[in-house]
Amino acid sequence: MESAVVVEPLPARVLVVAGPTAAGKSELAALIAEAVDAEIVGADSRQLYRYMDVGTAKPRAALRARVRHHLIDVVDPDADYDVAAWRRDALSALADINRRGRRAIVCGGTGLYLRSLARGLFAGPPANAELRARLQQREAASPGTLHAMLARVDPASASRIHVNDQVRLVRALEVFESTGRQLSAWLAEHGLSERPFVTLTLEVEVSREELRELIEARSRAMVEAGLVEELQSLYARGYAPATRAFDAIGYREAALCLAGRLPRQHLAEAVGRATTQYAKRQRTWLRGQADTVKVARGDAETALRLAREFFS
Repeated sequence: MESAVVVEPLPARVLVVAGPTAAGKSELAALIAEAVDAEIVGADSRQLYRYMDVGTAKPRAALRARVRHHLIDVVDPDADYDVAAWRRDALSALADINRRGRRAIVCGGTGLYLRSLARGLFAGPPANAELRARLQQREAASPGTLHAMLARVDPASASRIHVNDQVRLVRALEVFESTGRQLSAWLAEHGLSERPFVTLTLEVEVSREELRELIEARSRAMVEAGLVEELQSLYARGYAPATRAFDAIGYREAALCLAGRLPRQHLAEAVGRATTQYAKRQRTWLRGQADTVKVARGDAETALRLAREFFS
């Protein structure tokens, strides 16, 4: 996972808008972008997939028409696209934004993406397709197997990777199998010490109760907008049900509906429950980032003031 070399200079300063899912990050980032003449680089590991619109809550078309967005709809659902590829493309987008004299905002809730962009990645081993397929088969046969395996060989990594986060579990086990060293040891050695630019991270803060209500409303809206039908259309395009991108929240539950294992009337509730759990993990990650500045949801005035001060 070596860092990409960007020939053109990067921006000196990059504003980051982070926070739990459904908190209103996209709207806030767009509001700031319009005020400070900026463009937005998406840091969401699912919104980068084409054809997956309803279930990933991509910024609305009207929003994207007002403000230029990067790294949304850039790869097909079956693409082999990881954090290193995203970081390479994000750095290229930032260099392009800087070349055109615009300011840059990175917006998203995928913590690994945000950390890699601001602090770098260690030079890990290349992907091993055969090993990955074997690990994925073991997980499919017995859910929870990968997390148990990782807990035995790399307890530190297992403690911070969720049992359902198959992508990161597979990568951690791949690193161990390929190098004989724990992923946690590699990360400690690297130190995540790269600092390609100065960042200010605005964390959208929302009460637990309000966030739960926002998540429930968005989950209902996804189902009403055709979440199940969207997954059916993806199958019709030729993408297999086992496509890694379909392990995302929403699509996973929609697949259960199509398989007859989850009643349609319970879909929104199931999506909301899984999303709430994910939001909790996002908040836990953000708590470990000492340099975030909390901005209450709806407090655009404070967010704009902080952004203008940062860029000036």
